[in-house]
Amino acid sequence: MKKLLENPLVAKLVELAFAEDIGDGDHTSLACIDKNEKGKSIIVAKDDGIIAGIDLAEEIFLKVDSSLIVKKIVHDGGKISNKDVVMEISGSSQSMLTAERTVLNFMQRLSGIATFTHQYVEQLKGLNTKILDTRKTTPGMRLLEKWAVKIGGGENHRIGLYDMILIKDNHVDFAGGIANAIDKTHQYLTQNNLNLKVEIETRTIDEVKQVIENGGVDRIMLDNFSPALIKEALLLIKGKFETEASGGITFITLREYAETGVDFISSGALTHSVKSLDLSMRAV
Repeated sequence: MKKLLENPLVAKLVELAFAEDIGDGDHTSLACIDKNEKGKSIIVAKDDGIIAGIDLAEEIFLKVDSSLIVKKIVHDGGKISNKDVVMEISGSSQSMLTAERTVLNFMQRLSGIATFTHQYVEQLKGLNTKILDTRKTTPGMRLLEKWAVKIGGGENHRIGLYDMILIKDNHVDFAGGIANAIDKTHQYLTQNNLNLKVEIETRTIDEVKQVIENGGVDRIMLDNFSPALIKEALLLIKGKFETEASGGITFITLREYAETGVDFISSGALTHSVKSLDLSMRAV
């Protein structure tokens, strides 16, 4: 399996985390602990949830000190309970302490996302609707946060502005209407020899009708539609396009929206409204 730190964006993010936490050295550990001191530590869960970031944690520990020995007790995506041991680390005591906060910061954030996503996925059990994340991510952490969504059982929407066309309301308004926006998009894709999926956001049933009449898209987003309006739109679309519901959908209303038969529900909450899962590292 390709290592996470082989991705240059993830590698840069970890280097930044080291720079802001370690700076010119972990002076507390250097002062208190002999450089030859060996020890063993465990990472322990203090919450119930879904663990994410185990593989990344191993890579970070080994980046700090390649002689450390890391034993993964639980793997990414595993269910954990309060007091469960998820990882054991042995070797240089200085190295373990230097890596500790960077490792825990990543694991806690990613595990919170995986846990929250899993709760959404459970709400959809028995239905065909898939839950999608959005671009509402922590700057610099998008690839890892979207990785955590996948670990939690969700699906990734586009990664950024570069891997999919999403014609939103402002694009439609600036382009002079739905037909113009779609036509200009296809001209651009042809001129630049790009093969990207095209999605368009609609705000009303009339806009849905315009998209159906024009064609030229892969997916129609139904933005801020009520469940009743989504059902009406789906009757018009007749399965000719993928459909996605977005806007104002909460954990409480999620299943009601999914029961309309919409293909996807996207939720920025998966990454922007998450409580980190509490984890700690301690010497044993």
